[in-house]
Amino acid sequence: MSKVTKHVLDNGMTVLLKEVHAAPVVSWWVLYRIGSRNERTGQTGISHWVEHMMFKGTEQFPREELEKMIERVGGSWNAQTSFDYTAYFETMPADQIDLALRLEADRMQNVAFKPEEVESERTVIISERQGLENSPTFWLSEEMSAAAFRVHGYHHEIIGDMADLTTMTRDDLYNHYRTYYAPNNAIAVAVGAFDTADMLEKINALYGGIPARDVPPLFSRPEPEQQGERRITVERPGMNAFLEFAYRVPAASHEDHYKLAVLASVLCGPSSGSIDNKTSRLYRALVETGIAASVDASMYPSADPYLLSFSVMAGEGRTLEEAEAELERQLALVRDGDISAAEVAKAKKQARAAFAYSNERVTGQAFRLAFYENLGSYEWVESYLDKLDAVSYEDVIAAARKYLLPRNRVVGWLIPTGLDEDGGDEMEMDDDGEE
Repeated sequence: MSKVTKHVLDNGMTVLLKEVHAAPVVSWWVLYRIGSRNERTGQTGISHWVEHMMFKGTEQFPREELEKMIERVGGSWNAQTSFDYTAYFETMPADQIDLALRLEADRMQNVAFKPEEVESERTVIISERQGLENSPTFWLSEEMSAAAFRVHGYHHEIIGDMADLTTMTRDDLYNHYRTYYAPNNAIAVAVGAFDTADMLEKINALYGGIPARDVPPLFSRPEPEQQGERRITVERPGMNAFLEFAYRVPAASHEDHYKLAVLASVLCGPSSGSIDNKTSRLYRALVETGIAASVDASMYPSADPYLLSFSVMAGEGRTLEEAEAELERQLALVRDGDISAAEVAKAKKQARAAFAYSNERVTGQAFRLAFYENLGSYEWVESYLDKLDAVSYEDVIAAARKYLLPRNRVVGWLIPTGLDEDGGDEMEMDDDGEE
């Protein structure tokens, strides 16, 4: 495995470099330590909206030319906003990476936020939220987050509340950009076919002269301890009923994160879509019996304590009461120690495979280095497999007994009300992931 080198420029920008010469390609990421968890009421969704504005271009890189310039040389680019960060990337032929370096250095300083473009993008983002609202499970997810987090910024969706999307101003957006899009609030990562010394020299020449800014402490309020099970019910047009259990769990930096990752894999298979969950415990108990049409688990590696969630779509002719009873029964079995060492070993093997699949390409490798550096250290990527292997059968049982408790969860029901108001067909499911 190629070695990662870490550098900090004089202006405070963190730079991670990893040479990978398997193909003549380089992926360049710039991640800013600002995400939806840091947004105050009245400005929810502002990080995602600023991400959109970054694609409006600058004087040096006009909007109408940006995409052409990258596609012309065979590159790709995109961005994402999540709970804990906003990030931008370009993956380019190695001999064209200078374009990506110059582009992000310019966008760090010179996006204009023209009033007419802000208003145009307001329409786009409101439409995007309305598109998400076409999925009943978006409403369930939003209500679950609001119930689980009454104080912490994880309580609202990344795209923001509609009330804020209609009232935020151009100055709100520009001030957010000028405050947090600073080199000393950024993590830059390059992975691919380059010489480390040469790449560092180029980065320092383009970014080293950008002045550091006085970035205020990120807004974040700790969530009080939950005092008992919380339950919510959502009624929406549609034909499918959904159940969700969401348990409060620690941040990714906590030692129990690895134990919970193995526990989730035992119950529902690995989180990666590259490996199916049809041999998992919950699939056999819920889907093969017809109680459910699908079952999934998710645990996002987060900066602050977040959620381990189990989501079930009820099977045709089956009820949410049946689904909840069987899901609770299966979780109780695990709490009682009714799993085998073989199940734990299989879960760890699947998790290792999923990790390997996610790191096949330089784009994925660069993203994970930036992602985990933001959570504390890029070394998480290098130590992940060792820490996973260190999880024992006893650790998994202990994690289930500690966290999978009714008093530590939110239970959500989505009750379908039938056809939509226009008499149309069942609503189409959308993935509700990162923006």
